[in-house]
Amino acid sequence: MSKPTYIAYVVNEAKDDPEGKGYWRSVGAVWPHSKGDGFDVVIHDQISVTGRIVCRAPKDKPAEASA
Repeated sequence: MSKPTYIAYVVNEAKDDPEGKGYWRSVGAVWPHSKGDGFDVVIHDQISVTGRIVCRAPKDKPAEASA
């Protein structure tokens, strides 16, 4: 399967977070439909999803420094 276009996150409010960003937890991946408008959202196994889901473009992981 190809790389996902977006990553799906559940965002929970953080009452003790002074910046108000909340807690973001990756719960799945998102691919555009091959025949028109819309997306497929695939949620990881064994995950309960409650709350707001946000889909964001994945960021490239930084290269690891070799020893």
